Amino acid sequence: MFCFQCQETAKGTGCTIGGVCGKKSDVANLQDLLMFVSKGVSFWADLARQKGIVSKEADKYVMESLFITITNANFSKTRIADKVLEGFAVREKVKNDYVSAGGQVPESLHSAVEWKADSIEEMERKAALVGVMVPGNEDIRSLRELLTYGIKGMAAYAEHAYNLGHIDENVFAFMHKGLAATLHGDLPADTLLGLVMECGKHGVDVMALLDKANTTAYGNPEMTSVNIGVRNNPAILISGHDLKDMEELLKQTEGTGVDVYTHSEMLPANYYPAFKKYSHFVGNYGNAWWKQKEEFESFNGPVLLTTNCLVPPKSSYIDRIYTTGAAGFDDCKHIADRHDGSPKDFSVLVEHAKRCPAPTEIETGTIVGGFAHAQVFALADKVVEAVKSGAIRKFVVMAGCDGRMKDREYYTEFAQLLPKDTVILTAGCAKYRYNKLKLGDIGGIPRVLDAGQCNDSYSLAVVALKLKEIFQLNDINDLPIVYNIAWYEQKAVIVLLALLHLGVKNIHLGPTLPAFLTTNVTLKLVEMFKVGITSAPEFDVNVMINS
Repeated sequence: MFCFQCQETAKGTGCTIGGVCGKKSDVANLQDLLMFVSKGVSFWADLARQKGIVSKEADKYVMESLFITITNANFSKTRIADKVLEGFAVREKVKNDYVSAGGQVPESLHSAVEWKADSIEEMERKAALVGVMVPGNEDIRSLRELLTYGIKGMAAYAEHAYNLGHIDENVFAFMHKGLAATLHGDLPADTLLGLVMECGKHGVDVMALLDKANTTAYGNPEMTSVNIGVRNNPAILISGHDLKDMEELLKQTEGTGVDVYTHSEMLPANYYPAFKKYSHFVGNYGNAWWKQKEEFESFNGPVLLTTNCLVPPKSSYIDRIYTTGAAGFDDCKHIADRHDGSPKDFSVLVEHAKRCPAPTEIETGTIVGGFAHAQVFALADKVVEAVKSGAIRKFVVMAGCDGRMKDREYYTEFAQLLPKDTVILTAGCAKYRYNKLKLGDIGGIPRVLDAGQCNDSYSLAVVALKLKEIFQLNDINDLPIVYNIAWYEQKAVIVLLALLHLGVKNIHLGPTLPAFLTTNVTLKLVEMFKVGITSAPEFDVNVMINS
């Protein structure tokens, strides 16, 4: 195996024996094979679209497959192998539709377009040969992987929107176009870089789509004090990102005597008006994803993982872990997808919860969030006046991911060192490094404004564009806003590409640069966008705030 798609990759270069995330080498290889087959599906889907044929099966298949391969999403060898087999059938159907419409089959075809297998043994032999480290120019590989990881992040957000009935055909079209392009080994660097930038454009579009899907279904997030203590009832903990799962779980637990708590990236569900009507929706339990081994243990009840951010469970609580959607682990029970418009069936979790003691309290109090773009616009007059008067000197965007390594303490130290006339704009689980600090407020405006999940980084971009309009500026980079982004996995990659597409420059990225970026590709991003890396928190505060 070789995997370097996440920030914690071994030695900062790549995992080769087993993943730091916990995935085994055979699972990692099968994920590579799933990407390989998905690219073959996209090859035909891209050609078919040029003939006016849109394959819903190919769109859904590729979206789901890419989400499954995101870091910390799916560790299930069985489910990944089944998805590979499904891909053969989808690929054949799209190819036949293309040929039936008069499409010409190219003379020379990549093996991803044709290869198939009937057994897991054949799959595993092929899987060992199709990883990212195929021979070739390292800068081309770097750009190819940057594009691929951006598309993976895009697929995750597209699936959340899809689950709520919102689809952007252009996003699917680009997924196929981009993945198909990675099969062309002779594409020059400039062409791949152009596709990377185009990926950023569609990243903005897919996050806007998901924002519309979420707010149409559940209302605009609003400023909310979220309880972080517990009650004395049996309960279910829901983690991950999918709000449709959240809705169905709340409906099915209503009146059962079972409480529901959010965990990690599900915290922002507390901000949506539609969920506040449920009296058994208690609040948030715990912190960022990487602390789950301790927090799932003390929660005592069943835990539902709706997406990525799963850490391989300990034997002491693995019987209480349930997965659904893109998430998977072979020793955990999996909740089946929706069928024919029916909701998922979470009754097994409800019955399980009734047999468990209430959660063990690990903290008390509240944390404040809900500052997506609509809520910030509601405070616009107060914000603008604070900027004009000098009460707010700068906004600091600290969106992104958290991780378990010690160097992540940088973000807590950075937040503590920020002058009291600065406001943090955040989204994603990076906020757990500072959202429980007592940083105060500026004229009633909290100094930490949490927009929500990682995808809600879109809200931060919308706020920036609105401020640019209000202050009548020509360039978004003339705003009193600086960017200090923490990354971990592929959804953070699409957020970064989206910000670059919007023209944002001088982004500090950390705690380390991606291992998949070569020196030349990094220098190109520095040349085009002045992307930098974090250093000592004291130095960075001085550079970002005082320069």
